[in-house]
Amino acid sequence: MAEYAFLTTWLLESPRELVWEAIHAQEKWPSWWRGVEEATELHHGDDTGLGSVSRMVWKSLLPYRICFEVTTTRIEYPTLMEGEAVGELEGTGRWRLYEQDGVTAVLYEWNVRTTKPWMNLMAPLLRPFFEWNHDWVMRRGGEGISELVGCPLLAMD
Repeated sequence: MAEYAFLTTWLLESPRELVWEAIHAQEKWPSWWRGVEEATELHHGDDTGLGSVSRMVWKSLLPYRICFEVTTTRIEYPTLMEGEAVGELEGTGRWRLYEQDGVTAVLYEWNVRTTKPWMNLMAPLLRPFFEWNHDWVMRRGGEGISELVGCPLLAMD
């Protein structure tokens, strides 16, 4: 399996709680995050969302879709959310949110491996395209959350 480690940062001129609520409500991502085709909650989990399971389907400009399920394994309101993915991508995603002087820094770590045979076979050749694809999707997320919470997106990386 091909392994990938991504780190994305968004800086938003917004209170952390607004950003947290947008990220925490995964089922609403398709309404504001271009590239998220489906985010269906399969299991609710506890009152905080811990233990919830969601099916995610992502599509970007490249001609393929990725489908996987994410189980929420850790929640520390309003600073940390973590989940384990299984399916066409397997691994760990971790959201960390920091706020200072009215600016929220969102850091997203995505450490995954692909399970689709064609992706693993082609990884040595297509890795730069898969990485570009991830960056494109995360850029759309930064733009979308900025519009959703009505604040400027100060920086994105």
